Amino acid sequence: MLVLSRKKNESIVINNDITIVVVEIRGDKVRLGVEAPREVPVHRREVYDAIQRSQQSDDATSNSAQD
Repeated sequence: MLVLSRKKNESIVINNDITIVVVEIRGDKVRLGVEAPREVPVHRREVYDAIQRSQQSDDATSNSAQD
């Protein structure tokens, strides 16, 4: 894991087309802005995990229906 220090309004660039900007720092919370092409999905981790669980459940249901 790469760990970086950034201040408000500073950013990092990933793969030339994704930019992460520190928008605000308030107490123990940091607000980040993400600029990415529309075809690149960007989710909070808990949303990503829920999507993965749902897809696995759908796959299991479709596989059992084919048997």
